[in-house]
Amino acid sequence: MSQTAGKLGMATLDSELVPSSLVEIAPILRVANEVEASNPRVAYLCRFYAFEKASKIDPKSSGRGVPQFKTALLRRLEHENETTLAGRQQSDAREMQSFYQHYHKKYIQALVNAADKADRAQLTKEYQTAAVLFEILKVVNQTEDVEVPNEILDAHTKFEEKIQIHVPYNNLPHDPDSQNLAITRFPKIQATVTALCNTRGLPWPAGHKKKLDEDMLDWLQTMFGFQKYNVVNQRENLVLLLTNVQIQQSQRPEQQPKLDDYALSIVMKKLFKNYKKWCKSLGRKSSLWMPTIQQEVQQRKLLYICLYLLIWGEAANLRFMPACLCYIYHHMAFELFGILAGSVSALTGERIKPAYGGEDEAFLQKVVTPIDKTVAKEAKRSREGKLKHSERKHYDDFNEYFWSVRCFRLGWPMRADAEFFCQTAEELRKSYRWFSASALGRLFSIQRRRRNDDVSDTFDKILKMM
Repeated sequence: MSQTAGKLGMATLDSELVPSSLVEIAPILRVANEVEASNPRVAYLCRFYAFEKASKIDPKSSGRGVPQFKTALLRRLEHENETTLAGRQQSDAREMQSFYQHYHKKYIQALVNAADKADRAQLTKEYQTAAVLFEILKVVNQTEDVEVPNEILDAHTKFEEKIQIHVPYNNLPHDPDSQNLAITRFPKIQATVTALCNTRGLPWPAGHKKKLDEDMLDWLQTMFGFQKYNVVNQRENLVLLLTNVQIQQSQRPEQQPKLDDYALSIVMKKLFKNYKKWCKSLGRKSSLWMPTIQQEVQQRKLLYICLYLLIWGEAANLRFMPACLCYIYHHMAFELFGILAGSVSALTGERIKPAYGGEDEAFLQKVVTPIDKTVAKEAKRSREGKLKHSERKHYDDFNEYFWSVRCFRLGWPMRADAEFFCQTAEELRKSYRWFSASALGRLFSIQRRRRNDDVSDTFDKILKMM
């Protein structure tokens, strides 16, 4: 880009190849290219606004390829200003207003009124284009000291609502306008979505304004502070996962779509196989407590699965430490059980609440980030892996810590002064040797009782080495 912008000029701008530091102006240039054929003056105003925004983002043009890009864009603006002014019939503010209203009527209103509303992608694209046009309209009106008409403000308010509803998705949309799509009418998908929407009995926080289409994942987001788009991704992930398992288990059409309990049990067994192994290894009871009322069992299973997927979705590099994820899930699942059971804290006398609260991105900032910083700190200390293997910690070392009962000294909420956050590589390894030696010692005593002298001799040698 930096080598060719000056030579290619307009052709490069048409292809929207902007420098990485100016990626914010790419949608504006895209709109300029789209509307140029119908109104060159509006296209010029779009590019002029893009140039102003680029100057604010990088006023010194220090980014790679930015000087060449801005020079090419400025040359094009000088040329287009002369040609478009000649054909302009009214002020720029009036021109933008007229075109905005024209665009709304011809493209958006026509799609909304159409009998076939299946072209969701096109409608979403038109909403995004209208949002860019309104942004430029406001700037032009402020420059010419002209108020934006109320009808345009009302139309823009509706666009914003639609943009919030029509969020990007991979395979499965989850908004009210998607109910007529073929994939959302598939019975087994409907059954899973209906089961997830069963929020009966879930205690929402005081002051929460519950929406009509909220489900279990929204409740978990509110209680534990997961990220918005993680919730969106894991909702789609779970719906498709359960649908696929149900299809494998049964091909019979159902009159009333209902989530298959057996399919749910299969998914739960696969997801929690390692967690149950971890609990057994450390001699701890699983936090997967089920209610005594049979009608609530399916909801509880779904909540446990949703919680696990949401933790996994934000775990990032912590996924290289599966035992660490087990530790996190163990405590958060127990908190979930306490919330649903209405348990009361012995310290405060109030109902149990999640240790880290439900603020935006609370899980990422308060759980994932401290552990990730500890790993990053060790990577920096080891000079990006240049220290000897025995002198630095690895993901395996951190993971092994959570395979020992010593990990529970970390507490929940996690203590900032815990040994996990403070130990050196050698100290951490000594704790592993102690844990491994004690585990082998127990095995050694078992073999002694069985009078297996050959095996006992082997264990003696191993223990001496450790």
